[in-house]
Amino acid sequence: MRALVVNCTLKKSPEPSNTEALTSVVTERLSRLGVEVDSVRAVDLDLAPGVVTDAGDGDEWPRVHAKLLESEILIVASPTWLGRPSSVAQRVLERMDAMMSETDGEDRPVAYNRVAGVVVTGNEDGAHHVISEISGALADIGYTIPGQAWTYWHLGPGAGPDYLDEQRGREWSHRTGRAMADNLHGVALALAERPLSAPGSD
Repeated sequence: MRALVVNCTLKKSPEPSNTEALTSVVTERLSRLGVEVDSVRAVDLDLAPGVVTDAGDGDEWPRVHAKLLESEILIVASPTWLGRPSSVAQRVLERMDAMMSETDGEDRPVAYNRVAGVVVTGNEDGAHHVISEISGALADIGYTIPGQAWTYWHLGPGAGPDYLDEQRGREWSHRTGRAMADNLHGVALALAERPLSAPGSD
């Protein structure tokens, strides 16, 4: 089984990413469960705007798209900015919109029988809003969203320390992250054993 993390931090590599640090709790748990984990930092790539799989002219989305189709588990990780997902996360979701019209050999949307979850960081409130926006978009695309397939970290409203600089709240976020990994893995196994058929089929 494979998992893909799409980290939607605004920080380019190799700058440390709070979002990546929290996501590692989830991916370490998935690795212990035998899942092969890959990741991309979307801000490092040239991702053209649009809702197509390949925008041409050096667009690097097609290789991310290929990784999505190779993975049974997807984790979209985003910081909170102005109480909303990052602009990079919005770009990623817009590009994934093209998957709604793509089908597999059994006429199922290509996101069917794949699961997805969300990781959010920030030093202000808004995590649940970010989780709901990203989860709702992924469900529209066709992903199955298991219960409690998310974790987040923040210290309430207003400016404050970053995840990498602060120990408070980590225990809860890490415990929730491990549960997230277990839930993603469990539902992915169930779908592999009893996959969904094409929507509306007899």
